[in-house]
Amino acid sequence: MTTALFPGSFDPFHNGHLEVVERAVHHFDEVVVAVIRNPQKAEPLFSAAEREEMIVESVGHHGNVRTVSMATLVVDVARDVGADIIVKGLRAVSDFENELQMAQMNRELSGIDTLFIPTASSRSFIASRLIREIARYGGDVSAFVPDAVVRRMKGVQR
Repeated sequence: MTTALFPGSFDPFHNGHLEVVERAVHHFDEVVVAVIRNPQKAEPLFSAAEREEMIVESVGHHGNVRTVSMATLVVDVARDVGADIIVKGLRAVSDFENELQMAQMNRELSGIDTLFIPTASSRSFIASRLIREIARYGGDVSAFVPDAVVRRMKGVQR
């Protein structure tokens, strides 16, 4: 059985993330979506539990997807869930430099490789940071996030 770990802050989970999961489920027996608290990012809009719920509602129809929360190194979570590979989405060339460095470090620490899945160009501009900003100013984010996220984003103006 092959298990892929897809880690990210997912604050919020958007259609680019959804595409990566929906593509990964066809290549792996199990896809574990790991919600992380990234201390380098601003205070999250949603709690880890809320993010997990939105992910489950968005991809739970796939029988081979589960979610976990993490507050540790990605490689430790990979070991804990028995991941054979780490999956990361790439939106643009600018993502590659940072993701490559992380992939190389993760490989050195654990021996686990990273598979990059590029998103469709129609989603390459979608970023959680931009979605949070649009929502805070009362804008419509429904074209960029799954329905489960749209429901929770209504009224988000902080």
